[in-house]
Amino acid sequence: MTFYSEERIALFIDGSNLYASARSLGVDIDYKKLLEEFTSQGRLVRAFYYTALLEDQEYSPIRPLVDWLDYNGFTMVTKPIKEFTDPTGRRKIKGNMDIELAIDMMELSEHIDHAVLFSGDGDFRRLVEAVQRKGVRVTVVSTVKTSPPMIADELRRQADYFMELQNLENVVGRPDDEDEEVDLADPVRERA
Repeated sequence: MTFYSEERIALFIDGSNLYASARSLGVDIDYKKLLEEFTSQGRLVRAFYYTALLEDQEYSPIRPLVDWLDYNGFTMVTKPIKEFTDPTGRRKIKGNMDIELAIDMMELSEHIDHAVLFSGDGDFRRLVEAVQRKGVRVTVVSTVKTSPPMIADELRRQADYFMELQNLENVVGRPDDEDEEVDLADPVRERA
């Protein structure tokens, strides 16, 4: 995959999809390293992270990560998870962020040269195609190393570049023996 030093780059991270892919591979992503890596590749315009949150819970396991990302260079796009009962009486939750991601990528496409999509969701194939027609190169980050693969074949074929998440582990992964712990529950960095 090729990045150019003057290229304007934006990251679009489908949080639940990236989490599932990384978990399947046993990769623990260090988001600070991820941001540093793509900042070093070109001019990082924006790094979006999309996730749905349970609003009514006293504690959400993802809240510390969301707060840390929000204070450390990521643009957080969240919405409440909706709970409903299906026709069989089972309680279900819904928190799809595809529309939010698609709108942001389309709006930003006039201001970037390269979009990096962290998702394997085949629903994004048409989005990638539309952004490519505007002259934006698209890299998709996911994995084919799981069974079944986490990336839809049609999305992989549409992308200009496919980046295997497992190959990024040495660059953006958190080592198992890492001594330094980041307290995600207490972000102290002030907003600029």
